[in-house]
Amino acid sequence: MLQILFRDDYLAAVHKPPGLLVHRTGLDAGETRFALQLLRDQIGQPVWPVHRLDKGTSGVLLFALDTATARALGQAFEAGHGLHKTYQAVVRGWPAEEGLIDHPLRRMPDDMRTEREEVQDAVTRYRTLERYELPLADGRFATTRCALLELQPLTGRRHQLRRHCKHMAHPIIGDATHGKGPLNRAVAASLGEQRLWLHAGRLELTHPMTGAALDIRAPGGSEWSLWDAHLAG
Repeated sequence: MLQILFRDDYLAAVHKPPGLLVHRTGLDAGETRFALQLLRDQIGQPVWPVHRLDKGTSGVLLFALDTATARALGQAFEAGHGLHKTYQAVVRGWPAEEGLIDHPLRRMPDDMRTEREEVQDAVTRYRTLERYELPLADGRFATTRCALLELQPLTGRRHQLRRHCKHMAHPIIGDATHGKGPLNRAVAASLGEQRLWLHAGRLELTHPMTGAALDIRAPGGSEWSLWDAHLAG
């Protein structure tokens, strides 16, 4: 059963756990559980996802409960109007205290359209919240540096946060596509937890039907405390 964070006549927001797909996709043909079907069965009515979270990402996931609301929200998400997303991620290394990643991204191969531009503007703001030093050898160094970041995507490109973190040479820990496999495995073994360390903790938006300001939050799971418990020396 999914944890429902918000629900009214038009919207439902849930806390998606890591490892759960939003909906069926040919990329994960073997999966049998999806957030869309789980929520539909849980509340007994059709639902429409209005944005995506990667399979490995946890946190706030928003659904519309009718087609008109889905259309209005889809347009808002596409334009980036009236909504703000805030994520937390653990990355390799120690980035600057704060910064802006302004780096265009090419559309993913399965998202190409002949009528669309293949390269899109993409901007992410970040802030370093904590720095960690794990007792894991990293090349010439006796420890591995990691950092907890707050990430705010100012555009909505696919895999934007994961690709932007890789671009600034601080890939997200647990990212099998854009990160470092040996490091991911070493950290998972040290913490006793294997996941993509990316969490959608907050979604702020203007309700498309009532105009009310919504601030929907999903605290990170207990596994996030493992980082503080495994600091070096």
